[in-house]
Amino acid sequence: MAGKSGRTINNVPESSVKRMILSWEGILVLVLIGVNIFCAFFSDVYNVANLLRQMPYYLAEMFLMIIMAFILVMGEIDISVGATVCLCATVSCIVCNTGAPFIVVILATLVTGTLCGALNALILTIFTELPPMIVTLATQIIFRGIAEIVLGSGGSISASNTQGFKILSTKINLGFGKVPIILFLVLIIGIIFAVILGKSTFGRRVYAVGTNRLAAHYSGIHVQKIRFIIYTMMGTAAAICALFYVSSSYGANTTTGNGYEMDAIAMAVFGGISSTGGKGNLAGGILSAFAIVCLRVGLGQKNVHAQVVLLIVGALLVAAVALPNIIGSLRRAVKKS
Repeated sequence: MAGKSGRTINNVPESSVKRMILSWEGILVLVLIGVNIFCAFFSDVYNVANLLRQMPYYLAEMFLMIIMAFILVMGEIDISVGATVCLCATVSCIVCNTGAPFIVVILATLVTGTLCGALNALILTIFTELPPMIVTLATQIIFRGIAEIVLGSGGSISASNTQGFKILSTKINLGFGKVPIILFLVLIIGIIFAVILGKSTFGRRVYAVGTNRLAAHYSGIHVQKIRFIIYTMMGTAAAICALFYVSSSYGANTTTGNGYEMDAIAMAVFGGISSTGGKGNLAGGILSAFAIVCLRVGLGQKNVHAQVVLLIVGALLVAAVALPNIIGSLRRAVKKS
């Protein structure tokens, strides 16, 4: 159709299928498929059964990524979650060794994590001028310091009664392999929070805070209330992660949770969630997390050093941050030519 300017206006919308394939989430689906193909050729023992058997140890970090996505969308960061996992795992083992029922162990762990998250939230919402990175760096030192005081420098603790934790590591035989219940839980929680972030009023407010906090405040959004809720949920997610960590290792030590915060951030950013706030969705974070988990399992089966895996994840993270800028520059160059 021709407009008054004489230019032709295309009134046919772009195909939704094409838009989906060219989206970051579509690219991540291809990355996930590519990672599995690579791992299948790289490792002789990489198959569905072995993947399901080994992935529970890594899946626990996805609980952190899910809430970290909300924090990043707000344009903030929490680097205390690894230390929170360490403290929660320590408390979990201590309460377990008292002979308390497993439900008490779960509640004690959840309360510990939630209180850690609430402490971050309280400081950040009362002293709003303080940067989240500095506050959570301080609480990271505090939480891990408490764990080290309890365990001793370089100390560790083992859970004497593992019956309750064995419930968390239960696997369901579906014919093609034994599927761990943590996989079902991650998917269910991931879908619920993806809907909350992408479709609910609360989610839209989180995006508004990340886009322009001052404008969100003057539009009637309770910015500090939203920040308090999300940082507190981050602590609860760390407690859940700790419970599943102990269910895999049946113990904890002073290095438990080291680097978990960076893993959670890497999964979210590689999933297309902007570290500057206001952009991205949780679906991409979930896809990127599964791609990284599969890569770790595949490389681990060939005894590739953990630091090499970190180098690969770091390279992927840099690529995820740089690629949109590169694509934008290429598009501008094409338009100018």
